[in-house]
Amino acid sequence: MAARHLYVHLPFCSSRCGYCDFVTVVGRTGEHAGYVDALLRELELERPLLAGALESVYLGGGTPTLTEPAELARLLDALPRAAEVTIEANPETVTPELAELLAPRIDRVSLGAQTFSPRLLRTLDRVACPDDVRYAFYALRDVGIDNISLDLIYGIPGQEPADLARDLAEALALEPEHLSAYELEAKPGTRFTHAHGTELARQADAMEGYFERVVETLTAAGYRWYETANFCRSPELVAGRDLRARHNLGYWLGRDYLGIGVGAVSTIENRRWRNGPSVARYVAALRERKRPPRELERLPAETRATERVMLGLRLDEPLPLAGLEQTLDPAEVARYAALGLAKRGEGTLELTRRGRFVGGGLTARLLA
Repeated sequence: MAARHLYVHLPFCSSRCGYCDFVTVVGRTGEHAGYVDALLRELELERPLLAGALESVYLGGGTPTLTEPAELARLLDALPRAAEVTIEANPETVTPELAELLAPRIDRVSLGAQTFSPRLLRTLDRVACPDDVRYAFYALRDVGIDNISLDLIYGIPGQEPADLARDLAEALALEPEHLSAYELEAKPGTRFTHAHGTELARQADAMEGYFERVVETLTAAGYRWYETANFCRSPELVAGRDLRARHNLGYWLGRDYLGIGVGAVSTIENRRWRNGPSVARYVAALRERKRPPRELERLPAETRATERVMLGLRLDEPLPLAGLEQTLDPAEVARYAALGLAKRGEGTLELTRRGRFVGGGLTARLLA
């Protein structure tokens, strides 16, 4: 079955945040043109895997908006058309000129605010300041971009409940169409965990309270809690528009997707592959019109069914169980339904609001 979702990875960053474990490279401004050439060659090689009409294209990174403007425009103009095109942006990279470049080419911007506290931004090694977030937001608004998402992080070393409350208030004051609020995940062994290990342990104990505050604050402000960490303005507030992130929704609904670029992941039917993390090897292979080095994983039907349950129960809508019945433990489903944490419908399963606060731990216990 042809994929209707395309992910494009742009790895370039001006600096590396201590907590980040994505495939990124710092600087290398002279390599942007060659990398875009490689992306377009990989797209040409894999184009038969894509449907004729795409539902989403998502440019992530890295910092996609750090890409040299002429090369970014060339890439965007060459990508397949889609119902929704999203680009990630770091606030300090958004200028009026960049906004003008993006406006006719994209539908949605995901802006990495993370926090509005200068002190906590320094802890995260972020370059932007709070005013950069506001400036970027209004620069995008000024050119008519009417679908902006803000990313926030909580559980930052040194963060207190009052800091999170201020972050949420600052974000809501901008009235974005979409908000994502994620727990900080610092991988073991990184310089970030070495520097903040004790404080990260303290923050881990506070995560449940932070999560509840995020959900309560954003839903009270009229945002739909449609996925564990994601919120969009309710349709009745925006003339009936469905402002859920179409690309990520494709992942959560278990749809096939193609990823191009260094480190990008693809899942097509019973196969998943990840391109290698070396920019040099990626570009060299595609210069010869060969597929880049990649790791291939076979996905048995049982694995895809388990993933479908784990991801589907993150959403605020019932999960259809056709073909998934063998993945669930009926006794555990009945037990958690009796506790008011899950709800069994006619051929469907969903977590209740209380169950969604328990989240992945509960879902894992429902599996056979």
